[in-house]
Amino acid sequence: MNLEIMNKREIACEIAFHYLGTFYTWGGDDPSGFDCSGLVIEILKSVGILPRKGDWTATKLYWYFSNRQTTIPSMGCLVFWHDGKNNISHVEFVVNSELSIGASGGGKKTKTIEDAIRQNAFIKIRPYKTRENLFGFVDPFV
Repeated sequence: MNLEIMNKREIACEIAFHYLGTFYTWGGDDPSGFDCSGLVIEILKSVGILPRKGDWTATKLYWYFSNRQTTIPSMGCLVFWHDGKNNISHVEFVVNSELSIGASGGGKKTKTIEDAIRQNAFIKIRPYKTRENLFGFVDPFV
């Protein structure tokens, strides 16, 4: 891959694919284990879209980019879900018009690799359109 001819959106997508299979860890924000926002933060910081320092959660990411909402998601957008009460509870990185990459399957009790294995909790690629409680999309690259 020639990073000199790729734009930030494409590089971010390459980074997201690189982490497929990494274990989910509650509060994780590095390659030893990510939670949903930790993964997205790593991707966006890697290409300079987010400041190096900050306290980010899925909710804070949504509000930080809320002026960049979109109804037509494409590669590089962020997709958010709510908990059934309209509170943002999950975020993933969109890779195309059908799929997103995210750290999922775990929760507050997922703190070790053994926990993640038992819960099938890791970074995976899945269709986002078929999942319930979709909240919305933002495009942090515009």
